[in-house]
Amino acid sequence: MFIDTRNVEQNTVIETTVCIIGGGVAGITLAREMSAAGVDTCLLESGGFAPDEETRDLYRGENAGLPYRFADGSRSRYFGGSSNCWGGWCRPLDPWDFEKRDWIPHSGWPFGLEELAPYYARTHELLKLGPQNFDPAYWEREIGRSDVRRLPLGTGDMRDTVAQFSPPVRFGKVYREELGRSTRVRVFLHANVLNIDADAQGTTITRVQVGTLSGRRMTVKARIFVLAAGGIENARLLLASNNVHAAGLGNTNDLVGRYFMDHPRMMCGKVRFRQGVPRNKLYDIKYHYQNAAVSAHGTKISSQFAPKREMMEREQLLNSRVWLYSRWYGEASAGSEALIRCKEALMLKDQPGRRLTADIATMVAHPLHTVGYGLARLLQWPALITDVTLQAIVEAVPNPDSRVTLCADKRDRFGMPRVKVEWRLGDQVKRTFDKTFAGFARELQMARFADVELDAPLEGRAWPDKLEGTWHHMGTTRMHDSPREGVVDRDCKVHGISNLYIGGSSVFPTVGANFPTITIAALSLRLAGHLARQLDVPHVVGATHAEAENNVIAPAQSPVETLPIAASTLTSLMKEQ
Repeated sequence: MFIDTRNVEQNTVIETTVCIIGGGVAGITLAREMSAAGVDTCLLESGGFAPDEETRDLYRGENAGLPYRFADGSRSRYFGGSSNCWGGWCRPLDPWDFEKRDWIPHSGWPFGLEELAPYYARTHELLKLGPQNFDPAYWEREIGRSDVRRLPLGTGDMRDTVAQFSPPVRFGKVYREELGRSTRVRVFLHANVLNIDADAQGTTITRVQVGTLSGRRMTVKARIFVLAAGGIENARLLLASNNVHAAGLGNTNDLVGRYFMDHPRMMCGKVRFRQGVPRNKLYDIKYHYQNAAVSAHGTKISSQFAPKREMMEREQLLNSRVWLYSRWYGEASAGSEALIRCKEALMLKDQPGRRLTADIATMVAHPLHTVGYGLARLLQWPALITDVTLQAIVEAVPNPDSRVTLCADKRDRFGMPRVKVEWRLGDQVKRTFDKTFAGFARELQMARFADVELDAPLEGRAWPDKLEGTWHHMGTTRMHDSPREGVVDRDCKVHGISNLYIGGSSVFPTVGANFPTITIAALSLRLAGHLARQLDVPHVVGATHAEAENNVIAPAQSPVETLPIAASTLTSLMKEQ
């Protein structure tokens, strides 16, 4: 059921078993699982069913590190969270992303890929993905098109990988009806958590204080609390809840907000295709992104190159992904940018200060670029390509000095400190970009596919203006078995607090070079199982929610019984090594 908190009686006290803070991918996944398990649950969502300027403003803060946009346009503070602006990319982390790698400080998870494999398998239903198979040879064979072909690999250093696309699932729309009819889950909209209250010792959460922008206040009491408000907001709420400990909740060892990571992204060089080489859609983001031509069994895919583990270890590199990036006629012009803003407005994407009349005037003033770019996007004619470059995403190093803190002098409408984000990247990231671009260029040349003229190396120089993030906010409440090195334990419970858990990518200790949504979903499914065991209620791995709600399934399977359903996922990932 959905409840507008603005209409709740002033100072109401809500009592429940599980309270989830945040209605994004992690929060909605947990709420669905709790509903299926029959657990009384309260989900608190800051926004409503659509974006609004007042709620959006609560995300704004100060940037103190590398130039970085972390609020407007990169997060969505309404029901569905960041799934509202998600591109749909899905791929599990690589096996070595979970491992401690001697050349990467603070690397490694408390468990390996095999622990998440059953839950990765379950995300395929949740995210509307295809077969549990990420083997490039399988997808090339199933697609069966001459313009979607793998390149022969000659250096021994690189491998090609596959990502699947979710439609993408907008959680706030796709799962709205289901949660609306749930008799176990109450979703409170326009419910902003202002403080997480603990007992005098700071070891048990007793309640959360909730407010609306209209001035309404209420309190939620629960046995278990789950903070799932995103990689930046999770840290902000813990730091701001400082009425028991001045440093905030879970921050005994000054770790909350540290190790902030995002996947840096850059372009490099010029690609010149060899004479007679046919256009290959498989590796070009302009052709493989959500393209029906690059699909099989109703699932769209893309392919990227990545360094093999042996190359990463030999060169002391981070993980990375690289692909081709065609530029179309009119791209990056005033007219094309105005056209893109109009499209994003239809998708309800945050664009503060945008004026429709100004965008229309810009497009009218630049008709050739506007129409040319629009046709290129729509028809994807190779003749409208002006040039081709390389684009890469690189894993971030877990750096304790890259962090989220609170502003000392800036507060939001509720009087809460605004957030300050300091994104830092070091030379290892630059070296990984350099080696990744060079490795892909060698592969293209050895395959007689293209010649590449690379830009000057990044290492030894300041970061260029073209560096950008991918809005994957991760690491600020990292997972580790030791409270001296992590905020949460392997079960995502905050160290030293008996009933506070954290969901989402803020718990990632290391982040690979992959897209985090599928891992957020897998971790949320795993956390739901743990909570069900803590509450001593049946929780069925792999059951559909219709079955669970109708009580036509048996009690929870053992971990051994769940492993076979994920075997194909784990096998296909290992095949690429």
